[in-house]
Amino acid sequence: MTRLSGAVRGVVTTLATLLAVTTASTTARADTGPKAPADFVTLRTVDRTILQEVRYFTPHNFVGERIDGYQQPLCILTRPAAQALHKAQTKLLRQGYTLKVYDCYRPQRAVNHFVRWAEDLDDQTMKGEFYPNVDKTRLFEDGYIAEKSGHSRGSTLDVTLVALPARPTRPYVPGEPLAPCFAPQQQRFPDNSVDMGTGYDCFDTLSHTLDPRIQGEQRANRLLLKSTLEELGFVNLAEEWWHYTFKPEPHPDTYFDFPVSVKSLTRAPEPPAHSARP
Repeated sequence: MTRLSGAVRGVVTTLATLLAVTTASTTARADTGPKAPADFVTLRTVDRTILQEVRYFTPHNFVGERIDGYQQPLCILTRPAAQALHKAQTKLLRQGYTLKVYDCYRPQRAVNHFVRWAEDLDDQTMKGEFYPNVDKTRLFEDGYIAEKSGHSRGSTLDVTLVALPARPTRPYVPGEPLAPCFAPQQQRFPDNSVDMGTGYDCFDTLSHTLDPRIQGEQRANRLLLKSTLEELGFVNLAEEWWHYTFKPEPHPDTYFDFPVSVKSLTRAPEPPAHSARP
């Protein structure tokens, strides 16, 4: 009886050990996704006053669904880019404006999602708003879609201006009627930003920052955003009034693929966030 009990105890112990090892292995696999380098931060840890409307976490984008890799509606940037953006925000608040970001760091898996969508010529769900005058067969040739994006390096963002006090923006309802992104502001999908002449992510030459057809208040708004950001080290992409990259980039040759999530960030002490309300 003693020998049998000892044998049973041995089997139980072995099984418990195997279970523990299996559980630990499973947990380890669950926690070993790609992580961000230590110099990546959420924008809110640097400046809480900058508005965030992360479009690719929602279906209101040119694809029409949430984009791969956007697990949370967060703006993640390298710390130097976030700190420079905070300085821009400080200037703009004194002038009665706040910045609003549409997108910041973008994982490579999201870019891959864009590429798959662009190759599916039958999917034109959002054409009426985002690319009314562009044939989908030309998205790569015309430079609207590419297999790599500067956003994946962590220092590029898509940004606009909002006049204070900021009004709320209603959510997009999938399937609702679409209006062209270059229509007059009152006809486009409502956005609490100032009038930039087109909506965000508008696949049209009218989105070129200095397009001569954009004049008056619309041009003044673009130039205010451009001059403010360029004074602090950001460089505008000439084809997109909303697209800026902080220079010098901490990771100029690396395209990251960690998800947009707080869990992707390396835990490190953060400086106090600037929490003054716009």
